[in-house]
Amino acid sequence: MNCYDELVARGLIAQVTNEEEIRKMVNAGQATFYIGFDPTADSLHVGHFMALCLMKRLQMAGNKPIALIGGGTGMIGDPSGRSDMRQMMTEETIQHNCDCFRKQMSRFIDFGEGKALMVNNADWLLKLNYVELLREVGACFSVNNMLRAECYKQRMEKGLSFLEFNYMIMQSYDFYMLFQKYGCNMQFGGDDQWSNMLGGTELIRRKLGKDAHAMTITLLLNSEGKKMGKTQSGAVWLDPEKTTPFDFYQYWRNVSDADVLKCLRMLTFLPLEQIDEMDRWEGSQLNTAKEILAYELTNLVHGEEEAKKAQTAARALFTGQGNLDNMPKYQLADEDFTDGAIDILAVLQKSGLAASRSDARRNVEQGGVSVDGKQVKDIKTVYRKEDFAGDGLVFKRGKKNFMKITV
Repeated sequence: MNCYDELVARGLIAQVTNEEEIRKMVNAGQATFYIGFDPTADSLHVGHFMALCLMKRLQMAGNKPIALIGGGTGMIGDPSGRSDMRQMMTEETIQHNCDCFRKQMSRFIDFGEGKALMVNNADWLLKLNYVELLREVGACFSVNNMLRAECYKQRMEKGLSFLEFNYMIMQSYDFYMLFQKYGCNMQFGGDDQWSNMLGGTELIRRKLGKDAHAMTITLLLNSEGKKMGKTQSGAVWLDPEKTTPFDFYQYWRNVSDADVLKCLRMLTFLPLEQIDEMDRWEGSQLNTAKEILAYELTNLVHGEEEAKKAQTAARALFTGQGNLDNMPKYQLADEDFTDGAIDILAVLQKSGLAASRSDARRNVEQGGVSVDGKQVKDIKTVYRKEDFAGDGLVFKRGKKNFMKITV
């Protein structure tokens, strides 16, 4: 199967502007393409996974990725999918986040000589002359068309600042500059970015003529990928300091039955034939598919050693196989005890298994907490320091959250 057809078969492509031409360029390794990343945090999360895997697939087929960091657009903020205005960041914070992104992206993308680029749109956006921009770029955009864009509709109801209104122009200008500076002839983005991307293609056509070669492709990044990046407790980060390899593994191990095959197709590099075979699996076999998914993605982000440790710890918890050495741990300090004792609610809150004492109380009363395999329903249960001696105690909240507590 050729590269483009595999992208389609894996469910990655949502819309294109010229499928025949795009297929030809991608399969021949002639695409120089970009995907943008807003540096709103110092780590990528699993909502970025689909874009990173797509870049890796295309690079493996001989195409050249450009990771565009939004150091300039990050000072404005993308209104897409937002009900309020993003907090503005300093240049120092943005640069720090950009540096963190490059390190994490290097696990997916080969930034060797001539193979890929990472560029920051601050390099051209922060130098723009406002009047010149209005005359040269603003004249190419219809306000009526901009207001019809999906990325603005929700914000129009609650109030859209003029600052954010400029985001589409800035993103379109990015493609225009990348086309001229680096020969970038293709752009990818989430389905919420379609209007912005078409704006870039149109700007190139208007400024450089109808023969200018610029394509757009969107992938199901917003409706599928970004949904993958959120849990009840917040984002699942690629930085092991923010989300441990074990928690990362557990996140994918616990995807729903309905999503596991979709995630295997979109995010792993397993052959489609192997995944199609799993499509026939039922019942307990789906848990095996989830293990495969969790292992493959943890290996991709954190390496084989961490993936094996996470898998061993997870099996120890769920099936009794392996050992507990690699499960998440929390160490209580002397000051956490009063007269040598600590109650169960404090343990749950301090270890992060519960957000607050009231949350911990609710979980205990509802029978959702066990210690070393025994359910605890009394909120007044107290543990002494000596109870945590040796290997400590394993606290479990719900079906998926575990923590080894030591002193």
